[in-house]
Amino acid sequence: MSRKNWKDYFMEITELVASRSTCDRAFVGCILVNSDNRIVSTGYNGSVSGSAHCDDIGHTMRDGHCIATIHAEMNALLYCAKEGISVKNCTAYVTHFPCLNCTKALIQAGIKQIYYKHDYRIDDYAVELLNKSNVKFEKLAP
Repeated sequence: MSRKNWKDYFMEITELVASRSTCDRAFVGCILVNSDNRIVSTGYNGSVSGSAHCDDIGHTMRDGHCIATIHAEMNALLYCAKEGISVKNCTAYVTHFPCLNCTKALIQAGIKQIYYKHDYRIDDYAVELLNKSNVKFEKLAP
């Protein structure tokens, strides 16, 4: 049996992380990996720490979005911010293409590459920002 390549290995882990999501509108996972192929953080869609989960009490909807949920990418980044872990030049693996706000946060945090598996509401401006910021992004085959 041959070993998985890094992209497939990390995407498989990302899907496992997504299984922890507490907002059943989208099971999304994100892992941040440094240049040494070490995972520095993980995140999944979920409520603010200490708050009830959408799965338990229902969704708090506004303009077609659940506003109680913190996206997987933000959870991964916020853990690093809280713990003082640099994500500069890291790669993000995400089960779904990041929304516009998560795209902006990933760029601003210094993420240099994004791999994703599923197209999901791909925002043209997010793509434009990624290209302008020289952040590579690639859809991996399911």
